[in-house]
Amino acid sequence: MKASTRSMLPLALPMILIVTLFAAYPLAISLGLATQRTFGTRVSTNVGSQNFTDALADPLLHKAAANTAIFTLLSVLVQVPLALAVALLLDRPGLWGKGLVRLALLLPHMVGLAYAGVLGAVTFEKRTGMVNRVLHETLGTNLDFAWLESSPITTMVIISAWLYVGLNALILRAAMGNVDAARIAAATLDGAGPLSRLRHVIIPAIRPVLALVIILSVVGSVQAFELPYVLLQGGGLENRGLTVVTYLYQQGFEIGDLGYASAIGWILSLVMLAIIGAIALLSRRSKA
Repeated sequence: MKASTRSMLPLALPMILIVTLFAAYPLAISLGLATQRTFGTRVSTNVGSQNFTDALADPLLHKAAANTAIFTLLSVLVQVPLALAVALLLDRPGLWGKGLVRLALLLPHMVGLAYAGVLGAVTFEKRTGMVNRVLHETLGTNLDFAWLESSPITTMVIISAWLYVGLNALILRAAMGNVDAARIAAATLDGAGPLSRLRHVIIPAIRPVLALVIILSVVGSVQAFELPYVLLQGGGLENRGLTVVTYLYQQGFEIGDLGYASAIGWILSLVMLAIIGAIALLSRRSKA
């Protein structure tokens, strides 16, 4: 071991201990738990890999996975373009009240997912909800349209966009502050329009931050629990809004099979790592 490495080891030791205590050890325990069929916290039976086999063949988990995939895809397709558009608006010179605009964009994120679920349940309620009343007055839509029963995924996408578009826009706006103004001016002189400048100058310059925003949106959507649990009281009508993490919670804490829940958690973690790796790889390739 080199002298420089030996001298840095005492400085890194506290972080190594923290990671081992709060990450590696719980992961090892959960992996062992995933090989057991549990009945509460005290009774368990060793089943090997049967939990993983059962999870991969579980039709209700398939439904939850499909719901989560649709919710994640729609959330990214809605949130990222909107955040980019808002960031471009904030980047315009002479915009009045930028500080107040930034505060307004950040406020929804500060209310929290649980409160957003309660607020969404009231806002999207049929007949008395603000959304139905506004749409009925302006477009003549059905006042009794049941958002939470008929379109729970769409409802969650709208609420998630309200929560996170502002935060993502501020992150992207900060990245745009480092874009070389000379390159933008040169592209303008060459006749490039706003969309062309965005595609060929701004996005390549902020690609790492844009990839980070996409990854955060994906991870947050795949891990969705508080919002569907509060908004839909679980999975909603016919489990139309059931997500993987909500199903994991039901199996582990309502039914009491912590082993099966751990197996679902490990499968979800591996899928998330694969998705994050794919996004990072695509970002690097497009940069090259």
